[in-house]
Parts: sequence; C-alpha cells; structure tokens
Amino acid sequence: MHKVILQIFILAISVMISTSTFAIEMADSIYSNGKIWTGDSTKPKASAIAINGNKIIAVGTLLELKKLKTDSTKMIDLKGKRVTPGFIDNHTHFSEVSGLISAVQLRDASSKAEFTNRIAGFAKKMDSGQWMLMGIWDHEAWGGQLPEAAWIDKATADIPVFLWRTDGHMAIANSLAMKLAGVDHKTPDIAGGEIVRDRDGNPTGVFKDAAMELIYNVIPELTTEQQATYFKNGIEQAVSFGVTQIHDMGSWAHLKAFTKLHDDNQLKMRVYSFVPVRTHSRLADYVKQNGRGDDMHRWGGLKAMVDGSLGSTTAWFYEAYDDEPDKFGFPIYDLKKFKGWISAGDIAGLHVAVHAIGDRANDWILDSFEDIAKHNPTNAQRRWRIEHAQHLTPGAIKRMNALAVIPSMQPYHVIDDGRWAEKRIGPDRIQSTYAFRSLLDANANVTFGSDSPVAPMNVMEGIYAAVTRRTLDGANPDGWVPAEKITLEEALRAYTINNAYAGFQEKKLGQLKAGYLADFVVLDQDIFNIPAVAIKDVTVSMTVVDGKVVYRNESLNNQ
Repeated sequence: MHKVILQIFILAISVMISTSTFAIEMADSIYSNGKIWTGDSTKPKASAIAINGNKIIAVGTLLELKKLKTDSTKMIDLKGKRVTPGFIDNHTHFSEVSGLISAVQLRDASSKAEFTNRIAGFAKKMDSGQWMLMGIWDHEAWGGQLPEAAWIDKATADIPVFLWRTDGHMAIANSLAMKLAGVDHKTPDIAGGEIVRDRDGNPTGVFKDAAMELIYNVIPELTTEQQATYFKNGIEQAVSFGVTQIHDMGSWAHLKAFTKLHDDNQLKMRVYSFVPVRTHSRLADYVKQNGRGDDMHRWGGLKAMVDGSLGSTTAWFYEAYDDEPDKFGFPIYDLKKFKGWISAGDIAGLHVAVHAIGDRANDWILDSFEDIAKHNPTNAQRRWRIEHAQHLTPGAIKRMNALAVIPSMQPYHVIDDGRWAEKRIGPDRIQSTYAFRSLLDANANVTFGSDSPVAPMNVMEGIYAAVTRRTLDGANPDGWVPAEKITLEEALRAYTINNAYAGFQEKKLGQLKAGYLADFVVLDQDIFNIPAVAIKDVTVSMTVVDGKVVYRNESLNNQ
C-alpha cells in the first residue's frame, strides 16, 4: 500500500515538473543592447527586454534572457539607445488634436497682420459654407489685443469661422458665424461665460467659456466615421512622440469613434475616455451594460470644469487680476448644481477629474471633494483628480496628499504662460504657480500630460519644461520660479508610473517589469546624459504598444 502511494506521489511530482517546464513562456522578441530605465525601484536598470505576445516576460541582461530565446524569436538590437516605459498623456482634447493637423495654423502668428493673412489664405482653399475651426491663436503673441470679427470678415464672407485661443477657453467668430447662431447686440450675457462687446454693446466676435456654446450649437457634428478618420491622423502624431496612452477629455461622440477604431482593429495606442460630468447618469448606465472596456480602450471617467483659464481672465481667483482689476474670474456652472453632479458620479463609482485653474477654484474643489468623501465613505478607490491644479494656495498644496487628490498637470504651460503670467496675477501669486517641486515635497502624486492642442503633445518638450522652466521667450534662462524645478527622473515618473496610477493601471503599466504590458519608447539620445536644455530636441526612434512596433523613425538592425 505504501509502495503504491509512493509511486503516485512520484508521478504527481513528475507531472508538476513537466507542466512547470512546459508553462515557461518563451520570447517572441528580445530587445537587447539598450540603456533601459525601467521605472521599477527594485530593478531600475537593464539592457534587455523579452516579450511574449503583448506582455513583458523578463527584464535584465541579454545573457539572462537568452534562455527564453527560440529559433523563431525576433532579436532587435537597440544600439545602446535609451529606453523608457511608454509615455501616458494625462489630459488631451484629442478630437481637436486630430482636427488641427489639417486646420489653419495660428499658434505662432505674431502680429495682427500675420493672423488675418493666414486666415485669408486658408479661406481661399475652402468651399462656401464650410466651417473654419480650430486655429489655436494667442493674442499675447502680438501684444495682448483681442482679435475682432472685423479683422477677418472680408476674407471669410461666405465661410463661418470659429477659432480657439490656445487655452480653449476663448474663441473668435466672424460675423457669418454669429449670424448663423443668432447672436447680436440683443443677445443676453451668459452665466459662466462672456460675450466680449464694443462700447455700443455689439459683440466683437470673441466668446469666453460658457458663451462659446452659442456658436458650438450651430456647428455641424462629425459622423462617427469622420471622427474616427481624424483620430487615425492624431494617433500617428501621438505615437511619434512616444505617447502610448492618452486620457482623453472628450465627449460621447469621441468615445464612440474610439470604440469603432478598436472594433476595426485600428487603435494603435491606448485610450481612457472621459465624458462630461453632467452626463453622469448616462455613463453609469453605460458602464452597467458594457463594463469599463479593456486595456486598449477604457471608459468610466467624468470630466468637469470649475473655472476658465488665466489667459482668458476667466480663471477664478480670490483677488482681482492685476491687469484687469475689475475681474476675478468666475465659476462656469452654478456651484450647487455642479457639486451635485460630482457627488452623483462619485456615488455611482465613476472616476471624477475636475479642471481648476485659479486659487479659489482649486480651494473650492478640494473643499467639495472632502465634503463628498465624508458623505460617501464607501468609495475608497475614487482617486480624485484636479486637472491643471495651476494656481494653488500653500494650504491647497498641503491638502492634496491628505485628501488623496491627484494633481493632473501639464508642464509645457509653465514655459508658455510664464512669458506673461506675472502681469495677470503679480509677483506674489506666481510663486505657487505650477508648483511641481512643492507638490512632490508634500507627497502629492503629480502626473503629467500635454493638454494638447492647447500645448504640444511632444513629451520631450514637457519634460524639458518641468526640468528647466525656461520660458519660450528666452527671458528666464535659469527658470521661471526656479524653486519649482524637478529632476529628470521625477518628470519621467510623472509621465509613466504616476499616470498609470491616476488611471487605475499601476499593476500593469508605467514600469518595465515581468508581467506588465509591453509599452515602451526608444529615444534617439540618452536623456540622462545630455544637458537639460537639450532634452527638448530629443526625438523618438521607436514606439512599442502592446508588444507591437507602432512607430519607427529609423531602421534598427534585426539579427
């Protein structure tokens, strides 16, 4: 009897060993001879990565990984290049990113004449009745004078125009667009927005925040197919910058278009879709019926906005603007109703991310988060986010970690807004503007992105901005508010590990380690071994998403 039991035991052990040996995953591909920053504190450096399917199965040296090689394993020589985890962009408006590629380019228009001439030239290529959209202009580039419909009416008589300022919180319409929207001197002011008027009360063409809806309401919507086509162009641009995932602050139409791309197997990067907070009930029902998506396309996030922007003087402050002392900014929505939407989304277990720019707006949303959490203690995994968290009081900086609120920030704004922000809010308030260092020192989970197309999606420019804080005008070679500079590794973490946490994916993305999804970026220079001022010129050689090469800038030898 004992002999039989022993034989059975030995057989079982043999089966276990055989099964274990058989279960070892072999590599489809091995990337070697790289300088790999893994983001994994237990093993921060490596030179090779082994991949099976869409997952990393091992990270180490080529010698260590050779045991995973088969005759069919693809060997890729990284030629000593720097490798990082894939970059996650925490805040994009991807429909506009995609549409802007083929739109009139106004970002660098530096005079009234250049602004009007570019619009006139673009109008000649358009059909009568076709809307001219996007644009992305900055009136600060020509001294601060707001544009007017009269500047462009003659060149666009039969083309309706609605072109954004860079921050997306202000836009210029021509007279035809205002006529189609039924806007004239009798149109009442809009709560949470502003119709800029001349001395006689006539609209000049500039609309701010909630008032922009007057024009948006008459702009024809794209079909799902048209939107998906736009997105494909935008995705090509994103992966060329090493962006392997975006958090898209979009709409239901955008969620639908991303779903179509995914269903058609044409989604080359990961997408986390956010929809407007006022649609919380619809999203809650959608999640019940459809789940929250998969690793390529997810949803379940709500995007909200407390206030406007600094550039449009609609960010909400305790004190008035220095250059417009009759303005404090304003909340976009009725605050009681707005807080109710946020609370309802939180109760439904949805992920709430709220735009706040001014110091009063940030304090208000922190107070609201704290109060809502007290009344809904069951949602322990909420991960509140403040999008931008731009101008903070010292108290707000300390509260971020205490309330487990994630500052979802966009560093390029520092070197852009830093050219003129002081004239808006003075030398004292700018000291806690884009307070990266202070937030990290207060143990806040700072995350980074672009806010594209408000700012470029180029991650290297974002890292450069966070590390140097050198403004675009060259006026601050040692950095604008230099005490808030951070290190290169801290900036990388904000684009990778921290962003993965901000999107509930810290157990599968943001680091290069066994078991994680195979998203990584190969750079043409070693950002750890070049001057910080040169980081902005680094380009991406290769982008890998889900184990597949989705972008290649140069040929890497296969062996």
